[in-house]
Amino acid sequence: MRLSLACALLAWPLAALAHGAAFGETGHAPVWIAQVLFVVAWCSYTLGAIQRRPTARGRAAFHAAMLIGGIALFGPFDDLAGASTAWHMAQHMLLIVVVAPLLVAARPMAQWRTCFGARSDPLWRGATRLSRHVGACAVLHAAAIWGWHLPGPYMAAVMHTGLHVLEHASFLLTGVWFWWAVLRAGRGGSLAAAMALLFTLMHTGFLGALLTFAKEPLYWRESRELIDQQLAGLVMWVPGGAAYVAAIVWVVARMLAGGAPDATTAVSSSLGSATDRRDALSSLRG
Repeated sequence: MRLSLACALLAWPLAALAHGAAFGETGHAPVWIAQVLFVVAWCSYTLGAIQRRPTARGRAAFHAAMLIGGIALFGPFDDLAGASTAWHMAQHMLLIVVVAPLLVAARPMAQWRTCFGARSDPLWRGATRLSRHVGACAVLHAAAIWGWHLPGPYMAAVMHTGLHVLEHASFLLTGVWFWWAVLRAGRGGSLAAAMALLFTLMHTGFLGALLTFAKEPLYWRESRELIDQQLAGLVMWVPGGAAYVAAIVWVVARMLAGGAPDATTAVSSSLGSATDRRDALSSLRG
């Protein structure tokens, strides 16, 4: 616990050093706010875990998500993303297909609620209510991905710090809702979850193909090299697609495992039915 709390507290000053003007220019205020929220989320989970201990797997998933998210959003990685479309796309995919599902696997809301108290209940209820609608979460996530990857909004986010922070926040928030809906769906919702994953695989693959085979750079102010944009498309198309395919396989395997009764259940049911039929015949003869 002490080690994870120390890592969370160190994340803020290290991120601030990476964005040296965060405290000196109002234009960097959104970055500063994002850093504060990042550290608050990490520290509050760690404090809540003291009273309500998570599983070892959940704790590892949460700290891995926060560590990867911190590396992707702050420091040298973010500087590389500011000058390369391929690195920028890698940043986006880390948030969408790595950090978001890890946060869902961690189930951190119990620890956050323990830290913040019952006053935060409306927030958790709202998030839970939305996650029950798999199709809506998939469409909302698709709107965020496509909306921010259109040339106009994309370059606006590159040029404006506040929009850049909003872009990343929308990817992460809608990503968490999406993965929550598909990974936490019960066996009865497995088919809907698989269809939502297939839909996301198809539209992100199509967007990746558009970037890969475009004749000219679409985000020319960020990087004027066509090969940089092509690499960005491949990052979305191949590693991103692999994550969705793996999730589809997991959901379908769970659906098939829960769909057919095992041999013992089948035999018991058949024996029970035969007994019931004999009892019914005996009663009629009597």
